[in-house]
Amino acid sequence: MVRTHEKPMWHQLIKLESSSDQSLQAQLRQALVKAILDGHIPVNVPLPSSRELSRQLSVARNTVVLAYQHLIDENYLQSHERRGYFVNPEILDGRVDTPPPGPQTARSRFNDSASDQGPDVVLDLLDRRSINRPLNWRQYEYPFIYGQADSSLFPVNDWREACRLSLRVDAISRWTQDRVDHDDELLIEQIHTRVLPRRGVWADKDEILITSGAQNALYLIAQLLLDKDSIVGMEDPCYVDARNIFSLCTEHRELFPVGERGVETDERLSRCKMIYVTPSHQCPTTTTMPLEVRQNLLEEAARHDVTIVEDDYESELNFVGKPTPALKSLDAEHRVIYVGSLSKTLAPGLRVGFMVGPKKFIRQARALRRLMYRHPPSNNQRTVAHFLSLGHHDSALLRLSQSFKSRWRVMDEALKQHDVFSTLRPTFGGSAFWVQLPESVSARELETLAAQHGIVINAGDNYFASRKGPRNFCRLGFSSIPEERIEAGIEKLAGLVRQLVDSGTQRSR
Repeated sequence: MVRTHEKPMWHQLIKLESSSDQSLQAQLRQALVKAILDGHIPVNVPLPSSRELSRQLSVARNTVVLAYQHLIDENYLQSHERRGYFVNPEILDGRVDTPPPGPQTARSRFNDSASDQGPDVVLDLLDRRSINRPLNWRQYEYPFIYGQADSSLFPVNDWREACRLSLRVDAISRWTQDRVDHDDELLIEQIHTRVLPRRGVWADKDEILITSGAQNALYLIAQLLLDKDSIVGMEDPCYVDARNIFSLCTEHRELFPVGERGVETDERLSRCKMIYVTPSHQCPTTTTMPLEVRQNLLEEAARHDVTIVEDDYESELNFVGKPTPALKSLDAEHRVIYVGSLSKTLAPGLRVGFMVGPKKFIRQARALRRLMYRHPPSNNQRTVAHFLSLGHHDSALLRLSQSFKSRWRVMDEALKQHDVFSTLRPTFGGSAFWVQLPESVSARELETLAAQHGIVINAGDNYFASRKGPRNFCRLGFSSIPEERIEAGIEKLAGLVRQLVDSGTQRSR
């Protein structure tokens, strides 16, 4: 029994929230584990009885009993007959008993100064332009954010089934092993037979490599193909982190403008060793490259011996017209390195991507990946493999496309209602609109103002290679905003644009 003067300690250590995603029992276990490992419960002091603790915390006694029993099974607690529950001292073995430094100690002041300075780096990445989005975007009323998943569309039950299969004893015995540089055979098989054929791509299994998202694939490609003297061709505007990745290897680049038919190459292509394109839904403009333009690009690349890196961005999200075959499907010379991802159709947080290329190149990429992180987590690979093999991905993709098509129509109509927005190029799918604002409006300023009114947008200036590029473009996503909020959100955003136009007019007088 806990003595009266000890009771406040338990209320301080254990905070249970009925609104939490975790059960009360799980919260209780977690709080007790933290208290034990942080040294807040002495090993020679008994914990309250299950009856007493349940009374203090206002929970069922069985909740405490089960929590205690679980911690006994996990060797955190020991039960001594007629004495009660005690911390198992062995759980604390192997820990260095050094208290954290106080805020006023000389050591603390030294650490603060040193950590602020740190060693000199030979590569400064902090000045690179990038796309930053609020992590708490779900708290905004109108999240016109791109590239994020709508949790209401996530196939929870189907995913749980795939997880259960990957947690069978025989499955665990496979994915807990170090696979060195090998990928999950079932996942490779599913990408080989289910995912790639949707894009018209047929590849041998040893032409496929699993990556931690498409961005990781681009990094591997850049490291293997580019050096300081290489010239890389890029779209302008372009996916920002692709530009940043390539700049790690070379500062030489040729920028090709993006028109209504995708990237517009010219004789400068002959100078390039590699060109990076997003033909399915150009990032960020959403333009889709027609079939004849794709064929012309392949012919020009063959003529000048240029490697094409095809980022098949949002290719699955096509709901206007028939899908155009991937560049890779038209490639007869193994000139195209294909980069794909399941981020937009499953969940970006899973970081599951892949690339397809000539066998010799994939062997080199596999060797480089081994030096970086060996292979993506095997348990994730196996779970995604089951999800694909059970047909859940195709089913989820259909539901996602239907939902996005409906949102696309609503948003397209809403944008047309306001003359301050102009979508210059047609959209054939995807999950965002590329919008031009009045010339006097800074998209960066609008982004800040919109956030103050519960709206998330993405200013478009960083997509352009030049820091002096256009400032009046923005990207509005519709993948994560409920359809019923789109019209009101666009109307509110239009009002803010007009506010900026009026303030700019007054300043110019």
